[in-house]
Amino acid sequence: MTTKNHYKTPLCILHLEDSPLDHELVRRELGTSGELFDIERVETLNDFAQAIKDLRFNVILADYKLPGFTALDAWAVMQATIRQLPFILLSGAIGEPAAVAAIKIGISDYLPKDDLSKLHHVIQRAIEMHHARQAKETADIELALSEQRLASFADHLQSTIEQERAAIAREIHDDIGGALAAIRFDLAWVGRHTNDTQSLSHINAATEMLQLAIEASQRIMMNLRPAVLDQGLAAAIQWLATSFSKRTGIETNFNLAKELGTITKNTQLVAYRTTQEALTNIGKHARCTRVKIDISDSENVLTVEVTDNGQGISEKDLLKPGSFGIRGLKERARTVNGWLDVSSHPDTGTSIILSIPLTNSFTREAEGVSK
Repeated sequence: MTTKNHYKTPLCILHLEDSPLDHELVRRELGTSGELFDIERVETLNDFAQAIKDLRFNVILADYKLPGFTALDAWAVMQATIRQLPFILLSGAIGEPAAVAAIKIGISDYLPKDDLSKLHHVIQRAIEMHHARQAKETADIELALSEQRLASFADHLQSTIEQERAAIAREIHDDIGGALAAIRFDLAWVGRHTNDTQSLSHINAATEMLQLAIEASQRIMMNLRPAVLDQGLAAAIQWLATSFSKRTGIETNFNLAKELGTITKNTQLVAYRTTQEALTNIGKHARCTRVKIDISDSENVLTVEVTDNGQGISEKDLLKPGSFGIRGLKERARTVNGWLDVSSHPDTGTSIILSIPLTNSFTREAEGVSK
C-alpha cells in the first residue's frame, strides 16, 4: 500500500503520558494518517528532562495533569534548554481558561483527547507555526545585528568625516590663511609706498576682495571645525544663531535656561551639528520669518530645540526615499545614545528636538573644579 508522506524522515514525537492506553490510542490515530512516525512515551518529569536532550524529536505531545506535576512544569523544563520544540497539550477537559493561559505562555496548541481525529492536522500546523516563528526570530536577530553594524558604521563614518573636516580646516588656516595674511601685508606695504592715485584705487579694491576672501576662509573653517566649541556649547550655538540671522535676515532668538555644566566633546559636537543642520534646512525650505533655539540640561538630559514658524514639513516629505537630512540627524543622535523628535504641521512651523542623556557624559562645572 502506498501512503503519502509529508516528512522525508519519520516524524519523531515525544509523548508525555502516564496512561499506556491513551498512548496506544494516539499511536493508532497517527497510524491512520499514512505518515511515517516514531513515538516515545515518558511519564515522569525526570524522564522527560532526559528525553528532550535527544535531538531526534520534532514535537512534544503532553497530557496536562500527571502524577505530581503538570504539563506546565514540563514546559518550564523545556524552556531551560537550548532547543525549543512545538509543544501540544493533548489532554482531557482542562477548561478553556487553563487552555488559553497555556497558549499565552507559548504552548503551541491544545487538543482534547476525545477529538483525536484532528491530531495529525494539529501536529502539522504546530510544526509549521514553530518553523515560521523560528524563522522570524532568526530574521529579527539578523536585523538587529545589521542595524548594530549600520549604527557602528555610521558612528565610524561621522568620526572620519569630523577628522577630515578638522584636517582640511587646519590646512586652510595654515596654508591659505597664511598666504592671504602675507598678501594683505604686501598690499599694505605697496599702498604705503606709492602715491599714484590709480594704483591706490586698485590696491584698495584688491584689499577689499582680500578681506572677503579672508572672511570666507574663516567661515569655511568654522563650518568645518567649530573652534568656537572651545568656548562652550552655549557660545557655539549663540554664534550659529547670530551668523544665521545675519546671513538670512531671519529673526533668530537664542534662549539658555541656565548655565550649562561640562559636557563631553562628542555630545557638544552632536548638539552643534544638529543645530547647524536644522538651521541650514530652515534657510532652504522653511520660508519662515522667525526661529527660536532653546537649550537646557535639566534632569540630566541635554535638550536642544530649534523651532520655526514656516510652512512645516509634511509626513510624505519626511518619508521620501531621498530625505536623508532628518534621518542623518537621528543617526547622529544615536551615536551618543540620544534621540531626535520632529514635530511639524502645515503652515504652523516645525520643531526639531534633540535629547541626549548626560548620566555618563556630564559633570557639573563645580564638580570638575573640585576634582
